[in-house]
This record gives sequence, structure tokens and C-alpha cells, in this order.
Amino acid sequence: MPKMTFITPSGDRVDVEAPVGLSLLEIAHRNKLDLEGACEGSLACSTCHVIVEPEWYDMLSTATEDEEDMLDLAFGLTQTSRLGCQIIMTEELDGLVVRLPAATRNMMV
Repeated sequence: MPKMTFITPSGDRVDVEAPVGLSLLEIAHRNKLDLEGACEGSLACSTCHVIVEPEWYDMLSTATEDEEDMLDLAFGLTQTSRLGCQIIMTEELDGLVVRLPAATRNMMV
């Protein structure tokens, strides 16, 4: 089974199993990591914002216009920011590394 690493805001590395077909949001929740996902993955918020390590970014499918619009609302946006609900794990992403941002901006409340 593929594995991936989440880097917490404090810098801790958390290595987890990453089942093919699950989103990073789902993988984070299965492993009790603090990735909010206020809209439950319906692409209506930016609370599952993750920062993909640069060496992995180009391996991801291109963000849709809807995802780009939601990313504009994310706290601490970077050149390699994506929404965790939109990154679906594949065998090719085995070893993926993403950072969890220090804060999120929940516009849903």
C-alpha cells in the first residue's frame, strides 16, 4: 500500500498508509490529523488546504478552476498549495509529502 507523509505545523513528520482512491482529506481524518474539511470535501471551502512539497507538485493532476477559486480563500497560500479533498491518492504518489498550514480560514460558519 502506498504511504505518504504529513508535516504538522510544528514540524513533526507523520508517516501514514495512503490507500489508493482516497483523498488526502480522508487519509488525514483516518489518521486523526488536524485537517478540517468543513465542507466535507464538496469543494465549498478551503479548510483542507495543504502545501505540497515542491518535488511532488508537478506529479499531481492540474487544479480545476473551482479548486483555484477556493484556494484564493486559503490562509497562507503558496505556489504549491492545493486542497486535500482534491488530491486523490494513486500508486504514483507513493511517498508524497505535504505540509499542514499553521491556520485555516473557515468561511462556512
